[in-house]
Amino acid sequence: MAENKTQPTDASVDAFLEATPSQKMKEDAFKLKRIMEEVTGEKAVMWGDSIVGFGKYKYHYESGRKGEFLIAGFAPRKAALSLYLMGCMETKFEDHFAKLGKHKTGASCVYINKLSDVNDGVLRELIKQSYDFMKEKYPG
Repeated sequence: MAENKTQPTDASVDAFLEATPSQKMKEDAFKLKRIMEEVTGEKAVMWGDSIVGFGKYKYHYESGRKGEFLIAGFAPRKAALSLYLMGCMETKFEDHFAKLGKHKTGASCVYINKLSDVNDGVLRELIKQSYDFMKEKYPG
């Protein structure tokens, strides 16, 4: 069984964020790192070479595939901040998304152009509920 390509590394999160080309994106990335550390209680860890992750969970699918992945994370991409909220992949948080502000969503991703486009309190609650959902569903 193949391992996930995206694994935690010992690379410096701050060095990665510092290399973000856009000054505004860099500021937002450092702010989002602080928010996610506060909300999850987890220290930021690099996953692969471009994702900042918080916490991890072990999964085992009926197909036999098993592994570990981050519970929450983000990546400062050229077009937007990509937030990876694994709980959003398994349950819906429409009420939060309706109040979040300007964003787009994908399967387990929330795309935000800049943090000032979204409601800070709603963002924190969305991260918390997604994180708590995963911790409860995948204990240990």
